[in-house]
Amino acid sequence: MVSEVPVKRKSRGRSKGGKGRSDYVQCSICGELVPRDKAKKFSRRISIVDPVLARELQQKGAYLPRIVDTKYYCISCAVHRGLIKVRSKNERKRRRR
Repeated sequence: MVSEVPVKRKSRGRSKGGKGRSDYVQCSICGELVPRDKAKKFSRRISIVDPVLARELQQKGAYLPRIVDTKYYCISCAVHRGLIKVRSKNERKRRRR
């Protein structure tokens, strides 16, 4: 006898589609290994130059390189940090853009 497990989300919390197994990434806070398609990815661009100096250089027309800092968070850490919100049952079913 096979019992059906209740499904909270149609995607089961992943954006995998029909790709099969996906590789893992490490959560930046707790270190948990999370599938890449389930982890929440946040990128930000960081300037390596002091802000006061950067303003002066930009006025002179200099090009300032920036580093892209990418962090992956597991769902529990992302919720705890307030990066994503817990949604109600009706809101979960709707796609967000």
